[in-house]
Amino acid sequence: MKIAVFPGSFDPITVGHVDLVRRALPLFDKIIVAVGVNSTKKYLFPLEQRLQWLRDVFAQYPTVEVDHFQNLTAHYCHRIGARYLLRGLRNASDFDYEKTISQLNHIVGEGIETVFLISQPEFSHISSTIVREIIIGGADARPFLPPEVVVP
Repeated sequence: MKIAVFPGSFDPITVGHVDLVRRALPLFDKIIVAVGVNSTKKYLFPLEQRLQWLRDVFAQYPTVEVDHFQNLTAHYCHRIGARYLLRGLRNASDFDYEKTISQLNHIVGEGIETVFLISQPEFSHISSTIVREIIIGGADARPFLPPEVVVP
């Protein structure tokens, strides 16, 4: 079975994330959208809220599961039997960063492969970081969020 993990903080999940998972569905038997929990990082939204948003967003996709993990992504993949990581690339900076991480994951994860999908042009400017800033600034973030994600 081809299992991919799409790791992230999803703080919050964006329409770009959703597009990436939808486009990857034909490539894998199962995609696990997994929230990585870093105890030293401050999040805008609590873990349970982010997990619920992910469950709501992907409820209609039987081959998508939602989970969370701590520590190394490669170790999580090994524990659940995933051989692939799914990552999106918006620009050259993403590529440089993700290439290094994928090489390290390949070593630490004993051969885990990273599959990169290039963001569609209409989503390449969207990041959770920017969406958080829009939300904190009190502006309307709805154009960047799936309809299931309602923020104040």
